[in-house]
Amino acid sequence: MSAVMVAMGPGPSTAPPSQLPAERGQLIADLDHAQQIIDTTSSSGAELASAGRFEQLATAALAGEPKRYQRATVAMLTGTAARALGADLAAAGALHTLVAPRPALPPWKIISPPSASTLLGYFRGAGRRFGLAWEYLAAIEFIETKFGRVAGLSTAGAAGPMQFLPSTWAIYGRGDIHSPRDAVFGAARYLASNGAPSDMASALYHYNPSSDYVHAVEDYAASIRADPRAYYGYYYWQVIYAKRGGAVILPVGFPRRRPIRIGSLLGGWPG
Repeated sequence: MSAVMVAMGPGPSTAPPSQLPAERGQLIADLDHAQQIIDTTSSSGAELASAGRFEQLATAALAGEPKRYQRATVAMLTGTAARALGADLAAAGALHTLVAPRPALPPWKIISPPSASTLLGYFRGAGRRFGLAWEYLAAIEFIETKFGRVAGLSTAGAAGPMQFLPSTWAIYGRGDIHSPRDAVFGAARYLASNGAPSDMASALYHYNPSSDYVHAVEDYAASIRADPRAYYGYYYWQVIYAKRGGAVILPVGFPRRRPIRIGSLLGGWPG
């Protein structure tokens, strides 16, 4: 890929765009700016939402490019943004192998999750009780249901924000499988019973027997550990559903609210 000039980024109070720019240099500037918003403790919820969703769109677009272009794009970013996008692309590559496009939309409801601070309290509390790093719990719920946005069964019959099979919940769960707090504590209990924290890879493999799943959880957990503010960007990522003919965003309020074709937001990417 030939070198490109990096466009001047937006001002500090400007939200990232809701659609990806067509020019790679501008994408780099917007990604750096989005990461700056995420890493700023005074950023508002609206600012964090726009920044997190922009990073999600960029990850979705770049994940479709050859690896050499992905690496070149990451190399053009500044420190924290480069590390974050590198982890996100690695996780996206791993998760891609686990998701087959479906012919129809799912029978789910997409709901508003508990606040980021409330969930963070659950993750940290469960991590302390069971002696494991809270970032793994956050990464699992992020992958499974985008922090509880998905209300519905998986194709395997798993339920709740941490996606437990009822038979597994009967052993490790306490309370309500659909309760955000109970589900997080149940997941921590399950991991601790299967090797955590001394062998997290094994514990995660018990949670979902796929090495690609384990790698994705580890990538996201490492991203949050390296930059705890990354959690607040991930919190605002939306539910993307792999549907034949093109992936769609399922917004909060689905199925009353119509899905959004993700291709309409990518500005012609991969580019």
